Amino acid sequence: MRPFGRQRQKADFDPVEISEKKGIRYLHLGGPAVQSAMRIKEPYALELEYTRAMMAFLLFNPAPREIGLVGLGGASIAKFIHRNLPDSRLTALEINPDVVSAARSYFLLPNDDDRLDVRVGDGARYVYEQAEALDVLLVDGYDAQRIVEALASEDFYAACLNALVPGGVAVFNLWGSDRFFDIYFDRVARVFSDHTLILPAEKKGNIQLFAFKPPLPHAGFVRLSERARGLEAGLGLEMPAFVERMKQYNAVTDAGFRL
Repeated sequence: MRPFGRQRQKADFDPVEISEKKGIRYLHLGGPAVQSAMRIKEPYALELEYTRAMMAFLLFNPAPREIGLVGLGGASIAKFIHRNLPDSRLTALEINPDVVSAARSYFLLPNDDDRLDVRVGDGARYVYEQAEALDVLLVDGYDAQRIVEALASEDFYAACLNALVPGGVAVFNLWGSDRFFDIYFDRVARVFSDHTLILPAEKKGNIQLFAFKPPLPHAGFVRLSERARGLEAGLGLEMPAFVERMKQYNAVTDAGFRL
């Protein structure tokens, strides 16, 4: 798999590379690891399972008004939200301007409008500046090697909690194979008083960590299963399978998840 496009390198940023294989376009940062993927014949679908899993926040808040996204990548999540959640407004932060350029040039990221605001800037700083402003916060900030440290400190996770409205949910994309995974998980659990759920990817090492700000959402199996079936029918997301997988990896009661 050879890169066919490479954005110019700026100081302190990993170079952005674009490749294609078997009808799928990939974004890489300074190495072969896939940061984003887009099936060229279905450019607005979520090709990677972990991106579909991040959308599981819809099980708990089906109609968020304000969504923050830290880490744009190939804009898969940004495009999906913009196209499929018409009542939601998304603000996306990406620190590397070449990533934003690649998302617009190669991955069909639309221009900003009244529901989409893509900014080149420090995602951590953005979160620190929010105060009970976001219904949903999605954090997916990686460099070529690992999660960005500024997006994994206990202070940052406390800022995430503060940025959420009461009843809000944050979703953190983590790597289960990261030697710091347990540290990151413990930090989130401490800050959010253990109001968390995990959703591991089926085949790769991504683990989505959902963290909730009280008042806690309804987490009963009957309601979540009904909502999951609706999301599968309406958005093509395998939410019933995600709910079943969540049952395997989280504390549950007969009635539902123990948040």
